[in-house]
Amino acid sequence: MNDYDSQFSSDEIISPKSAQSSLITNSFEWAEALITSLIAVVILFTFLFRVVNVSGPSMLPNLQSNDRVVLSSYFYKPHRGDVVVITHTQKLTEPIIKRVIALENQTVNINAQTGMVSVDGVVLDESAYIENGITQPSAYTFPLTVPKGHVFVLGDNREVSNDSRSIDVGMIDERYILGKAEMIIFPFDRFGMINKRK
Repeated sequence: MNDYDSQFSSDEIISPKSAQSSLITNSFEWAEALITSLIAVVILFTFLFRVVNVSGPSMLPNLQSNDRVVLSSYFYKPHRGDVVVITHTQKLTEPIIKRVIALENQTVNINAQTGMVSVDGVVLDESAYIENGITQPSAYTFPLTVPKGHVFVLGDNREVSNDSRSIDVGMIDERYILGKAEMIIFPFDRFGMINKRK
């Protein structure tokens, strides 16, 4: 055996069989990592986040029909100004998306002359998310107090929105709030966080 041959021991020679075994092992590891990632994504989007599709013009200009938005739903508690998805209302069985204006035990008033909305006597500054003011109150006599465990919601496009002013919607039981709309993820040119109240 010459000096060159002595530099390599027999255990350093990789056989085709061991190379194939290594490839199979790596493939299984990649598959395991992929499956684990998919399970994590499914759990994440089942319990923490959901993606919903917006339908209709009631949340213009902030949300357009066919926008896809991400909801946070895990242990969600409503706050004023949040945009939320509601699974069903007093008479509607289809999900709707609206903005929370008042919480339980708060008093809402809509001034029929000025179109201004106030909560507990304080006029809301809604310039961050509405453009065309508010329509006349219809189904209810204002002011009114939100019952325990409920919220009062309005659409951002007040002239066309079917919301808590309507007997079809009314006060929203918090148990029927699917979650808070956090951001638009599609279409990509509208990607970003959803407008919040000032």
